[in-house]
Amino acid sequence: MIPPTAMANAFGRNVDIVKLQVAGLSQADSLIQLPFRSNCMNWVVGHLITNRLSVFRLLGIEDIPFDTDSLARYQRESEPITGEEEGVLPLEQLMAMLEQSQARLAERLETIIAEDLAHPVALFGSRSKPVAEWVFFFYFHDCYHTGQTEILRQAAGTNDKII
Repeated sequence: MIPPTAMANAFGRNVDIVKLQVAGLSQADSLIQLPFRSNCMNWVVGHLITNRLSVFRLLGIEDIPFDTDSLARYQRESEPITGEEEGVLPLEQLMAMLEQSQARLAERLETIIAEDLAHPVALFGSRSKPVAEWVFFFYFHDCYHTGQTEILRQAAGTNDKII
């Protein structure tokens, strides 16, 4: 099993990557859509936060430092964001929320005990796994979307190399 502090650091590296990828981008840049069914940078960043909210639930984190209702537009399987529309948050606000989520996640993973991570939980129907395995699954999901940010940065016309 990956130690909880190592998992916190891994999630943190993803936040650092996203911060690099959005650096210098405007709200309009964050709404640029690729020429096929996908989603924009704004949705990806918001979705990373909703992914972390799933981890919060698994870890028993209740004191969330921002309004979670404002993230409804970024939920799993939501329609692509194609421009400024109801429920779309400013990129700057999303980045602040992502950083706040990281701080809260790291804080919890520093104090969690092995028994809490070994506790079986059923998600997505009846798939029961230990909390630690679900946290790792959501880390994989976090990495998947973090990787998308490189292409979305280039779609904004930066033509640069971040990583």
